[in-house]
Amino acid sequence: MANDEVILLDFWPSMFGMRLRIALAEKEIKYEYKDEDLRNKSPLLLQMNPIHKKIPVLIHNGKPICESIIGVEYIEEVWKDKAPLLPSDPYERAQARFWADYIDKKLFDSGRKLWTTKGEEQEAAKKDFIECLKVLEGALGEKPYFGGDNFGFVDIALIGFYSWFHSYETYGNISTEAECPKFVAWAKRCMLRDSVAKSLPDQHKVLEFVKTLRHKFGIE
Repeated sequence: MANDEVILLDFWPSMFGMRLRIALAEKEIKYEYKDEDLRNKSPLLLQMNPIHKKIPVLIHNGKPICESIIGVEYIEEVWKDKAPLLPSDPYERAQARFWADYIDKKLFDSGRKLWTTKGEEQEAAKKDFIECLKVLEGALGEKPYFGGDNFGFVDIALIGFYSWFHSYETYGNISTEAECPKFVAWAKRCMLRDSVAKSLPDQHKVLEFVKTLRHKFGIE
């Protein structure tokens, strides 16, 4: 598909957009990146995602694909000849989708509460966050990646969150490495990949962004 037009509507600190950036990089797909101002959404974003009006949106030859996990699966199906992201076995594929769903339902919410809440609510979020990471460590087991020897779908679904860990640790007053060393070792392994390193923003830049959000929300 040499003449494909691929556009990604995204916002640089979005761990969901990072999934599509990594998947496209793994497949070596050239694309146009458009960083959205979410306070002033572009007509293209509103046109391409009229239901949710959210990023990320993958646009392939003028057709929009919304929701990050759906987008990663689409990339896998369209460009299946290079760097397979999902296992070929149907059961293993189902398991990979289960863990991606778990990450979306559990990790995002508890991570967000680490920097948006205080007191008892934050303490509960800390417990949930570490518990979630320990469950994921159990799923990883002794494998280098969630996909076994190969970097794949669940790794892509999860690694973007790592760019927010400095913020989670700063405001949640936790040490991920002390609590979940296997998880951090996995994250550092992923960061050695060009597709990941070039797709994730610097953790300190994300922290500065979180500081502005806390100030805006009146949390500081």
